[in-house]
Amino acid sequence: MKRFNGSFTQQEPIPEAGIAAAMDVLRHGRLHRYNVSPGEAGEAALLEEDFAALTGAKYCLAVASGGYAMATALRACGVGPGDAVLSNGFTLAPVPGAIASLGAKPIFVEVTEDLVIDMKDLEVKLDRAKVLLLSHMRGHLCDMDRLMALCDAAGVTVIEDCAHTMGAAWNGVPSGRHGKIGCYSTQTYKHVNSGEGGLIVSDDEAVMARMILLSGSYMLYDRHRASPPKEAFEALRFETPNISGRMDNLRAAILRPQLAILDEQAQRWNARYRAMEEGLRGTPDLYLPHRPEAERYVASSFQFLLPGWEPEEIERVVGGCVSRGVELKWFGAPDPAGFTSRYDHWRYVASDPLPQTDRVLSGLLDMRLPLTFSEEDCALIAQIIRDEVTSAKSGRAAAE
Repeated sequence: MKRFNGSFTQQEPIPEAGIAAAMDVLRHGRLHRYNVSPGEAGEAALLEEDFAALTGAKYCLAVASGGYAMATALRACGVGPGDAVLSNGFTLAPVPGAIASLGAKPIFVEVTEDLVIDMKDLEVKLDRAKVLLLSHMRGHLCDMDRLMALCDAAGVTVIEDCAHTMGAAWNGVPSGRHGKIGCYSTQTYKHVNSGEGGLIVSDDEAVMARMILLSGSYMLYDRHRASPPKEAFEALRFETPNISGRMDNLRAAILRPQLAILDEQAQRWNARYRAMEEGLRGTPDLYLPHRPEAERYVASSFQFLLPGWEPEEIERVVGGCVSRGVELKWFGAPDPAGFTSRYDHWRYVASDPLPQTDRVLSGLLDMRLPLTFSEEDCALIAQIIRDEVTSAKSGRAAAE
């Protein structure tokens, strides 16, 4: 019986250019983003310029984490205690965590079996909040043209959580550029790796000025380059609290060379994703989420569904795969495990039932797809999953 012997948590090394840039920062010791020598921009400011150019945004801010990025974006849009914020029923804990950190209340929206927000349920709930924190969970983009038309008509501000979609696009528009604000993560398992970190983009002058002040710029905002003009800060600088969450020059130095090869990395991820799809396509009782033609994705993870399967049957699949070296995460488990949790696990959030989302998550299996895997590795992993699903299905048929 074939077995996979690779690691699902081992990333590729930082590019040599990133290591060299980081060593330069360590040698001169100016790690704080505002600690620069005369005439020096600093790595954090240069990273913001690079990422603004990459996404086509007017402004960019580098911060300490993706979760901090989302909370800052919400604050900058005026969200406060008691306010309602719409968000996907399928997401990860930092999303409702960002909402709850402001004393605001998430209102979860149903998701489809293609793992995107359900437009019909969203339309019903649009009159309950003024902001939608839209999670492009696990890199799946919804119809952004339709979503923006609905939200614009209802006067709902869209903040995009692009933790899993850096480098992705819908109909040629980069992820994070449809709504008022786009928030990205540079945590180790994302598309660029600084261990932890985040980036925020926007074309809105007042919103970005507020976010820069919130991030802890003190009165040094004129040292930002991908930022609004100095006068944009005048009306805000005495009334905006400092909630420090800056990115440092060391992490920015590591990230800049990775941005330069993001397109190449995306092609490599997608080749591995297609190898997984090819290996699993046609497996009885297994559903692969549909990827629309308008979606340009960056597939650093892989998902499939076993619709209608009983929990003990899915546990057999997961256990069989683990015994052969394949680590699957199941979103239907009764208790959260590691990074995997769902809306009814977050007991600090009161939520209405989401029966459609419950059905989807009960059969949803997920796995990382690191670039340390080869396409041949992915073909083997797909074969193992197919074998275990087929075996569990046979046992299921025999029991019936």
